[in-house]
Amino acid sequence: MATTTKTLSGRPDQTYHDDLAIVREELDKCMKCGNCMAVCPVYGADKVETSVTRSKIAVAEAILAGELELDDPQVSEMLFNCLVCKSCMTNCPTKVNFDRIILALRAALVRKNGLPWLKRMIFSTLKHPRLFDAGLRVGAALQPLVFRGEKGGKAISPRSPFGQAGAAIGFDGERQMPGLTVTPLRDRIPEVVKVASAKMKVAFFTGDSLNYFYPEAGMDLIEVLSANDIEVHIPKGQSCCGVPVLVHGDVDTVRALARNNLDTFDRTGCEYLITGCGSCGGAWQHDYTELMAADPVYGPRAEYWAQRTYDISTFLTRVIKLRPPRGRVDRVVTYHDSCHLKKTMKVFAEPREILKGIPGITFKEMSAPDACCGSGGSYVLSHYETSSAIGRKKAEDINRTAADTVSVGCPACMMQLLDNVHRADGQQEVVHYISLLAESYRKE
Repeated sequence: MATTTKTLSGRPDQTYHDDLAIVREELDKCMKCGNCMAVCPVYGADKVETSVTRSKIAVAEAILAGELELDDPQVSEMLFNCLVCKSCMTNCPTKVNFDRIILALRAALVRKNGLPWLKRMIFSTLKHPRLFDAGLRVGAALQPLVFRGEKGGKAISPRSPFGQAGAAIGFDGERQMPGLTVTPLRDRIPEVVKVASAKMKVAFFTGDSLNYFYPEAGMDLIEVLSANDIEVHIPKGQSCCGVPVLVHGDVDTVRALARNNLDTFDRTGCEYLITGCGSCGGAWQHDYTELMAADPVYGPRAEYWAQRTYDISTFLTRVIKLRPPRGRVDRVVTYHDSCHLKKTMKVFAEPREILKGIPGITFKEMSAPDACCGSGGSYVLSHYETSSAIGRKKAEDINRTAADTVSVGCPACMMQLLDNVHRADGQQEVVHYISLLAESYRKE
């Protein structure tokens, strides 16, 4: 499952995250055919040539040739007007790994100019989990002052006048999002959830979204593993996977997070690592091995865990034999393929297999289930108009299925779809697919 990366000749201590020249071979693969135009969600929304992968590759070539400056404002804007959804890579006849190119460009920009102060402040707290946790707890306690409850407590929206102030970045009065939980997932459970006759023990990497925004989905995942006689270890020392930092070019911080996570999960003694988020799983399967490729200590450990990391759906259907659910769940369900889950972890058949095996569920496929929803982590804040245009397309596709439930395998997509389904006048509930399996087990 792990990918390999190249280090710079003569500099075994560097990867493409450290030197832009290392991606020259990837740049040379591009024949400027434009196949990426057909699948790029950003180009689909704004119809501007500079949004397309081939244009960004041409800019990278010009930078390496000394014809453009990396920190030219127009160049910088172009580099960050990308979701890093990897859709272009699925439609590329020459198999250009564009994710490496765009991440190398952003990292090079940070090396040259440093991070903006706000990003630097936020990212620095991630390296101090207790400080980060304390900040989110304070935010959870104070959020009623800024947000009002919606949808029976399952969502929040900005109060006035905060809605007017935040309208430019999508935080208007109509915005719906999950609230920060007062009691995070990792505080609700012991570090080891035992079962009577354990078949094996696995470690669960919760990530920040399941821990702070969707703890119920995390509890459902643990409940499903327990129902299949799996002992679950949830180490409290784990930190953010680092993907939100990596896509902004802060390589030093994401390496620090990776080292902490590798140390933490090594201590569990578990054979497998389970994730419920495509971005988190992709970090363990691929990003850590590439970031640590030149590290003689952490490189082999990253490779070890990359081979043992599974999305919960793959673990249930390919590693163990899932205990068939018997409780009836009367829902019409469609499924959204999260970009990193399908395009990085290569997981798409397994969630559908689980959903179709739940009694009472009628499964309805969207016309374009793997089309990006437009979230991109912070992209929804920095490029709100484009993100919402992409999200509207996805919401309209969902509405056409006449499903009453949208199932997803990524918390960030759940956030984006919650808001866009609402704005498109949809009434669908947005849930993690593992929650539907847990519901079936509970109804047995």
